[in-house]
Amino acid sequence: MASEPNIAIQIQTTGGPDVLQPERLPIPTPAKGEVLLRQEAMGVNFIDTYFRSGLYKLPAFPATLGMEGAGVVEAVGEGVTSLLPGMRVAYAGVLGGYAHYRTIAADRLVVLPEGISFETAAGVMLRGLSVHMLLRQVYDVKKGDPILVYAAAGGVGQLMCQWGRHLGARVIGVTSTPEKAELAKSCGASDVLIGTDNLPDRVRDLTGGSMVPVVYDSIGRDTFEASLNCLAPRGLMVSYGNASGPVTGLDVGTLGAHGSLYLTRPSLMTYIANPAELQTSAKALFALLERGVLKPSIGQRFNLKEAAKAHEALESRQTTGSTILVV
Repeated sequence: MASEPNIAIQIQTTGGPDVLQPERLPIPTPAKGEVLLRQEAMGVNFIDTYFRSGLYKLPAFPATLGMEGAGVVEAVGEGVTSLLPGMRVAYAGVLGGYAHYRTIAADRLVVLPEGISFETAAGVMLRGLSVHMLLRQVYDVKKGDPILVYAAAGGVGQLMCQWGRHLGARVIGVTSTPEKAELAKSCGASDVLIGTDNLPDRVRDLTGGSMVPVVYDSIGRDTFEASLNCLAPRGLMVSYGNASGPVTGLDVGTLGAHGSLYLTRPSLMTYIANPAELQTSAKALFALLERGVLKPSIGQRFNLKEAAKAHEALESRQTTGSTILVV
């Protein structure tokens, strides 16, 4: 068992970034079906800010945030035969990531190919599996499909542009600045719209009036109505984020008024709940990473103890690509 200190970032109550505090904790012991993981890098995502602020409910306090990471198996608990100490692994969707050492169920881990670094895995697991879900399962993107992607220069957005281009889609990105627009284009966006003013009119111009069959909206409250107006009849509205706040007070009759639309609020956890589905999704992600189709960008690195600064950067919307914590 490792003897070095275990630093974890815990919160005692919900609130702003200042509630994230480094704590020195004992190194945990893996229970039956678990492994002890020594983490080398951890991802920082908007979902972490939702838990921290109280938008999403935590099971108990104190709590350790973080939903993805990568590292080395230090020890295995009773009954674990699929993994051995020394193996390089990664995970997504399991709370408790902001820690040097953590325990985690063995069936939530995927073996990391040697060609993929810990930092890349920490910056891509949650986002990459989410993009697989969005483009291949929630809506099966086909060659030639025009798709509208918000926050196209962000961590998920960049991967959606790259994966969408690989599938032959016409990716129409939405960003907040010209600099971010150029970044989205470099990742494969065919067209990029800056800002959301008159967005449906601009999408109509780009598509010759046909609009798009699917909108991927990670912004939430501020863009929901505009997103509906960008859809073709019987189109699919995929609301998968709350960067501007949650969508509330929806009159379902609105969907009919906009052309018999469909609406979904997918959660990655549902799509990878089955261990076999998790392995299949990870295999697809890793294959595109190894082929160079996906080139995740790590825009910001913070020391684990600087988790509060990482949250401040993320919520300021000044970040590009992925944000990670390193030990």
